[in-house]
Amino acid sequence: MRIELSGQETNAAAAVTPAGGEGTESVAMAPTVSPAEVTKWVNEAGTQLLDLTVAYAPRFALALVVLVVGWVVIGVLRRGLQRVLGMKNIDITVGHFLGSLASIAMKVMLLLSVAGMLGIEVTSFIAILSAATLAIGLALKGTLSNFAGGISVLLFRPFKVGDFITGAGQSGSVKAIHIFNTILTTGDNQTVIIPNNAISTGVLVNSSTQTTRRIQIDVGIGYEDDIDQARKVVLDLIAKDARVHAEPAPMVAVGALGASSVDLVIRFWVDAGDFWPAKFDFNENVKKAFDAAGINIPYPQQVIHHANEKGVAAS
Repeated sequence: MRIELSGQETNAAAAVTPAGGEGTESVAMAPTVSPAEVTKWVNEAGTQLLDLTVAYAPRFALALVVLVVGWVVIGVLRRGLQRVLGMKNIDITVGHFLGSLASIAMKVMLLLSVAGMLGIEVTSFIAILSAATLAIGLALKGTLSNFAGGISVLLFRPFKVGDFITGAGQSGSVKAIHIFNTILTTGDNQTVIIPNNAISTGVLVNSSTQTTRRIQIDVGIGYEDDIDQARKVVLDLIAKDARVHAEPAPMVAVGALGASSVDLVIRFWVDAGDFWPAKFDFNENVKKAFDAAGINIPYPQQVIHHANEKGVAAS
């Protein structure tokens, strides 16, 4: 069908007027891409890719070499660190842990360096890592303190398993030393778990580091008793105990003139393992020896003066 308008022929498919005579309806043709344009685009993309490859190939190769060599060097350093810690008699568990920690830290630094060599911006990654580290540190403040204390204990060895120590208000034999806490066994066979931060930052008494220990016993005698006789009884008692060392020489001296007794200070040395048995035995034996010698061990006394009905003082 053809429509003649203003002396020109127009295709009915291009413009159609409805029967009502209102409005027009246009049909748009879809754009087409020729094979030549596709070929041109592919050639341009290939050229750009080739240029980028040529430009970044040396940088990428260098970064790859640095990554491989750095990874090998980190492995060597880790093994060397573990050997050094082993020569220092550091616990093997701690040695492996410290080696792994150092290895992870060095590998993170290596990866960041390689990324920088490739032109990747690492500042934002470092900022995020720093913020995350700070947040974790604040959240685990107590745990990290105990961890640091455990590392300090295991590195400097103020005590070892089997030692009898007093620390953080507790006394007992060391049963185990862990990264975050130390386990003690008390004399009455109770288990005490102490955070390492409390041990590493507080006062610690290790009773097992010395081979000998001094025993001191304070005992009182009556004012009416002979001091020289009491001294002789004590020295004879000490001489009969094979556990007491001759050097340093035992000592018996007047320590104080008490309210109701003359206080004698008795000191002598024994092996560390004999400390408590010798002390307990001597406490019993000195009481028996004083009783046999007629030497009085007075208990605290108090004299009270009172007035009678006539106002005369009496006692």
